[in-house]
Amino acid sequence: RVLVTGAGGSIGSELCRQIKRYDPGQLIMLDRDESALHGLQLSMDGQARVDDECLVVADIRDQDRLAEVFGAFRPDVVFHAAALKHVPLLELHPGEALKTNVCGTRNVLEAAAAAGVDRFINVSTDKAADPVNVLGRSKLLAECLTAGVAESADGTFVSVRFGNVLGSRGSVLTTFEHQVANGGPVTVTHPDVTRFFMTVEEAVQLVIQAGAVGRDGDVLVLDMGEPVHIAEVARRL
Repeated sequence: RVLVTGAGGSIGSELCRQIKRYDPGQLIMLDRDESALHGLQLSMDGQARVDDECLVVADIRDQDRLAEVFGAFRPDVVFHAAALKHVPLLELHPGEALKTNVCGTRNVLEAAAAAGVDRFINVSTDKAADPVNVLGRSKLLAECLTAGVAESADGTFVSVRFGNVLGSRGSVLTTFEHQVANGGPVTVTHPDVTRFFMTVEEAVQLVIQAGAVGRDGDVLVLDMGEPVHIAEVARRL
């Protein structure tokens, strides 16, 4: 039984699609956005059955609700993808990053440990490596919480750091495409900025692999190839 938090998001939904191919005993898809869950099921099954108990509307900020969900489903594997991740907005509203990325992760970890989860994969970000913004700092704290639970709980608890994912919500490429479609200008913060890029399908495949091979308390980093200058990406578009 596999549970995915943030299942309606760009990363969570791709996780669900790929996990389903492995024919799990049960795939529990949790998100606070009921419309996103509805769309996910439609994309996976070609129909939207509103009575599917595996679609769970819940907010990871709600400790009691998570305890209820984990107690009912008793998942064996958890992929924790639920997060706030928009860098400029989280700079403006740092308290919201704390509530979701830190306190929410703590709630999911505690519920997972109490339910005896066998394997827990916390989806993190490369911005946690040298956190200079609220997103990176909050996700680093989430990694620390995950490693802390690894020391005390049964099961294996690991974190996996994502880089920039093509096609994910909030990706700079989405911004560039919008600007191009509107006739420009295409804005680049600084010509020397570089980023690593990978498709969401590739990244999620590696996250599932990391979940299988990671050792308790590990923080794994995806090999995302060579960095690309953002200005060159903008020029190509």
